Amino acid sequence: MASACLLAGLASPTRAQDAPGRLDRGRFTAVFFPSEQRLAHSLLESAAARDTFPGLPRPQARVLLMLAPDERRFREWVGPSAPEWGSAIAFPHSSRIVMQGRSAGSSAGDPVGVLRHELAHLALHEFLGDLTPRWFDEGFASFAAGEWGREELLAANLGLIFRGMPSLVELDQGFQAGAGRAGASYALAHRAVAELAELDQRRGLALFFAYWRSTRSLDRAVRSAYGLTLTSFERRWQERTRFRYGGLALFADVTLASLSGLVLLGPLYWSRRRRLKERMAEMVAADAEAERAAQEAGRTSTLDEM
Repeated sequence: MASACLLAGLASPTRAQDAPGRLDRGRFTAVFFPSEQRLAHSLLESAAARDTFPGLPRPQARVLLMLAPDERRFREWVGPSAPEWGSAIAFPHSSRIVMQGRSAGSSAGDPVGVLRHELAHLALHEFLGDLTPRWFDEGFASFAAGEWGREELLAANLGLIFRGMPSLVELDQGFQAGAGRAGASYALAHRAVAELAELDQRRGLALFFAYWRSTRSLDRAVRSAYGLTLTSFERRWQERTRFRYGGLALFADVTLASLSGLVLLGPLYWSRRRRLKERMAEMVAADAEAERAAQEAGRTSTLDEM
C-alpha cells in the first residue's frame, strides 16, 4: 500500500511523454522518467542477478527503486535530512531506495555498486531489524558492495598516526560530519566489518548474524561466534588497522614532503649549479690568460737578453 501511494504521488507530469515508467524484475520494481529508462533496466538486471549478501539468507521483501532525473527531484524525494554529498538513500522501513539517475556527477560512483550498497542496507534490516548501530550498517553495506577502494583513503590518513583510531561508537558520529570525515568513517567501518568476517574463514558472518538475531546483543553475538568480547574485537581492529595503514600514511606524507621539497628547492639547486659552472669557466679562462701572459713575458725577456 505504501509503495502504491508513492507511485501515485511520484510526479504530476505536464506532458504525456514525461510520465514515469515502471519496470519489474523479481522482487524489484523501478520507477523512472524516460531519460533513465536504460539505466533502470541495467540496474534491475544486476540486482536480480546478484540478490544475495554475505552471511545473510536470501532477502524476500519487495524493493522499490526510484530513479531521480535531476538533483532537484532527488532532494524532494529524499527530504531535508539527507547529506548534501549523498547520491542514494535507502529507507529500510518502507523497503525503498531513492537514487540519482544519469545526471549524477562522477563523484557519485558506479551506479551498479551504489545500488548494491543500498540493497545491502535493506537486506540487513530485513534480517536484524533496528539492532545494528550505524557503523556496522554502513560497514556491512560497503563490504557487501565490494567497496575495497575505500581503504585507499586509510593509506593517506595521518590521523591514524597522530590522533589515533576512533572507537566504534565514535565512528557513528563521523557519519554526521562533512564529506571528508564521513569518508574516513565509511572506510574504517568497512575495515571493521571485513575484520570481523575474517575471524571465521569458513562461515564468515553467517554464524555471527544468527547469534545476533537470537540474542539481540552485538556483544553476545561476537562472543558466541568468534570467542571475543566486543571490547577485545574493537582493540584488535584498532591495532591492526593502525599497523596496516598508519605506516603507509606516514610514508605517503614523507614521500609527498620530499617531492614538494624537490619542486621548491630544485630551481635553487640548478641555479646555484649554473653559477658555479660559470665561475669555474671564468677561473679557467683567467688561468689560461695568466699563463699566456707569463709565456709572452718570458719570450720578451729572452729577446732582450739576446
